[in-house]
Amino acid sequence: MALDVIGDIHGCYEELSALIKKLGYKKMHGHYKHKDQRKLAFVGDLTDRGPASLKVIELVYQLVIVDKVAIYVPGNHCNKLYRYFLGNNVEIKHGLETTVAEYLKQDQEEQQIIRNKFMTLYEEAPLYYHDQTLNVVISHAGILDSMIGQNNSHVKAFVLYGPKSKEYHPDGRPVRIDWTPYHKGHTLVIYGHTPVLKPYKSNSTINIDLGCVFGNKLMAIQIPEQTEVSVPSKQPYQPERFTDFKT
Repeated sequence: MALDVIGDIHGCYEELSALIKKLGYKKMHGHYKHKDQRKLAFVGDLTDRGPASLKVIELVYQLVIVDKVAIYVPGNHCNKLYRYFLGNNVEIKHGLETTVAEYLKQDQEEQQIIRNKFMTLYEEAPLYYHDQTLNVVISHAGILDSMIGQNNSHVKAFVLYGPKSKEYHPDGRPVRIDWTPYHKGHTLVIYGHTPVLKPYKSNSTINIDLGCVFGNKLMAIQIPEQTEVSVPSKQPYQPERFTDFKT
């Protein structure tokens, strides 16, 4: 099975629709398919910050749950929205406020539909996706080779949030740590989480979060070909939001 792995979307519905079309997925009789039987894969962080998080949820739900032409693994923003929908006491900030505002504008029936779709997506998703035939792992914030096959709380924290940093940006966001020098295996890890201006490749890993919501691009990498496909962002450019890891 060949995969088209898409980076962090963050509510950028128009860009997602354009990228899916560019990759060759077509909607016929109400359902998406690819003529070559390829599958999409999402590295998480579907929502928050961007203009149309609810439409992204609905589209990804159709692709993953209904049409079964996609794989989804959750990100840290997905985890926070899930906990919000559970009724937990989560802080409505760092982008969640945009999704919540969209959600609260809907009537009760539409809210229930959106909530159920997202809860189903999240609850049926693996923490990370490991395809042994393609020798690839798809994980939101990354994963070390020693963690592949494990599913404990330490691995979950790493996969969703990456390694912990004791430094923070002025707005409260943690400074990202480059974990890739410690990935020693030959399994390709495809991840996002940390916005970069161009794909960051290091030690059999590739970061494909090109910060669409911050005005750069929405990217997919095709596996096994490792062809890069992208569409430009329609969002305002925010250069301060990008991390410059040195190769």
